[in-house]
Amino acid sequence: MTRRQALDRARELMVAKNIESAALEAELLLRYILEIDRAQLYTDLDLELTPRQEKSYHRSIERRLQGEPSAYITGHREFFGIDFFVDENVLIPRPETELLVEQTIIRSKNYAAPLIADIGTGCGTVAISLALNLPDSRIDAVDISGAALAVAKLNCRKHNVQDRVRLLVGNMLGPLPEPADIIVANLPYVRSAELPRVNTIGFEPPLALDGGRDGLDAIRAFCFQLREKIKPSGCLLMEIGVGQKEAVTDLLAGIFPTGHIEVIPDLNGIDRVVGLSLSQ
Repeated sequence: MTRRQALDRARELMVAKNIESAALEAELLLRYILEIDRAQLYTDLDLELTPRQEKSYHRSIERRLQGEPSAYITGHREFFGIDFFVDENVLIPRPETELLVEQTIIRSKNYAAPLIADIGTGCGTVAISLALNLPDSRIDAVDISGAALAVAKLNCRKHNVQDRVRLLVGNMLGPLPEPADIIVANLPYVRSAELPRVNTIGFEPPLALDGGRDGLDAIRAFCFQLREKIKPSGCLLMEIGVGQKEAVTDLLAGIFPTGHIEVIPDLNGIDRVVGLSLSQ
């Protein structure tokens, strides 16, 4: 079987299973098996796969057809142009979360050497992306899952930022040893009733997805901890789900009546990040 034939067959199988971006996923998994880049793949599409390569590719496609995300099959996910190791202990990074990084970089210009807290760090994508783009910053990365922090530790070493990213295990803001200039949060916000609709359910850790009845359990608890952990001139950036804008902004306005609150939409026009700026 040639590479071209293998790709065509994988695409057909994925389309039949209603897997989005079937062509892209088929290509990604084949490149992973062959350990080549996209240019190499399409330069030599008519090369024959070895029996071992064909078997490995078939196995990876079968796993994908059973619903396992490609990121777990390959052990990798790109985020903010950076390659991260991922496994079943962490939520797979989403493109919309890159907005948190972009907005944090913009706001960091207001601080000489900001102390940033990344709450719900998972595999460390936000914390490490910030460390690589803000060399004068210090970052505390918190997660309740020790298994997730073990993955984050691997990624910190991979990108050589372990000296500037401090990994802390615990619930939300509790582990922070001091108030931060900027707090970045990506907490679980999926409504419990909507979990069955998440296409990675059964593979990604429920702890990282389930936000309770209205999706705001974790966000609500987090907001009530903020006063003690954010500096008087600090700011907050928090990812939210669809339809949560009003509830979250009202909550923050009640806690910080003099703070400036704004909501930033993602590339699809969905209200995705809530920003809170405080002043001395």
